[in-house]
Amino acid sequence: MSASPSRVTRHCLVVGGTVLLVLCGVLMWRLMPFVSPAPSGSVTFSTGVPSGVYQRYGDLLKQDLAQDLPDVSITLQKSEGSQQNLARVATGKADFTIATADAVAQYQRERRPGFERLRGCARLYDDYVQLVVRKGSSLQRVQDLRGLRVGVGQDGSGVRLIADRVLAAAGLTPDRDVVPVPVGIDTMPELLERGELDAFFWSGGLPTQAVQLLSERFPIRLLPLDTALVDQLHDVGESTRHYRSAVIPADAYAKAQDGLQIATLAVANLLVTTDKADDDLVEGFTRTVIASRDRIGSKVHPAQLVDLRTAVYTEPLTLHDGARRYYRSVKP
Repeated sequence: MSASPSRVTRHCLVVGGTVLLVLCGVLMWRLMPFVSPAPSGSVTFSTGVPSGVYQRYGDLLKQDLAQDLPDVSITLQKSEGSQQNLARVATGKADFTIATADAVAQYQRERRPGFERLRGCARLYDDYVQLVVRKGSSLQRVQDLRGLRVGVGQDGSGVRLIADRVLAAAGLTPDRDVVPVPVGIDTMPELLERGELDAFFWSGGLPTQAVQLLSERFPIRLLPLDTALVDQLHDVGESTRHYRSAVIPADAYAKAQDGLQIATLAVANLLVTTDKADDDLVEGFTRTVIASRDRIGSKVHPAQLVDLRTAVYTEPLTLHDGARRYYRSVKP
């Protein structure tokens, strides 16, 4: 017995409707934007020495990351500076860090472990080299440091790298012509104040709190690093090309500068990770860095200089895919 026409029609309608619903669902799924799950897990951020800008910046950035990436646990890890920071990230002992462009280039040139994995997230702000001496001293230029006790930064720091280069550009052999004292910004001001140092180098954002506090309780001044010295550094080539002539504004350390600008050199700081870092995590991290500029900058002045227009330029590092995705999303 054959089925009635009405029953066949109803069956066809049911089957056809089901197929249509499935096709519509597939089409809608294909057309809907893909939403990645929110980043989660634990992240280690290697910062710097206590009282340095890296550490203070990291403390404040961690607060904003906790709001923007609530499923990500951020651990801050103090360090001696750029060189140690890069070694940690490149070898998987940390996930993010800040390092100067010259230290990055040096790490790459020496082909140190994991150098090929390093990636940039953002260009942040510039570090300015500050050569600090007692106000009443007779020292006028870098060459006058011969035979003196000079704070050159801890081993593994970006300060040590740049101090050695500045001394060499001035015709001084760092380990022979001066007495190098390998301590950080958490120790150098006190040693200068007690007369146990004749001068110290610091490379950091302006103003650096430790130098500012020293200038308010003890008479200091800054020695100039002129353009000729920067030119000598450039002649070395390689990573020294990342240095540029700059001036320390007269109001950076008002009591130390007597209303005068000080010639010096500057180098960019970069937010660094590796190609192993998750794209969504890097995108979110980079977004928070840019968005938090004003809040952090009100407490750590150098952070005011983070600029979306220049943040994408992370030379000598290749930009991470997650960071690139963020910059594309906010491009006008």
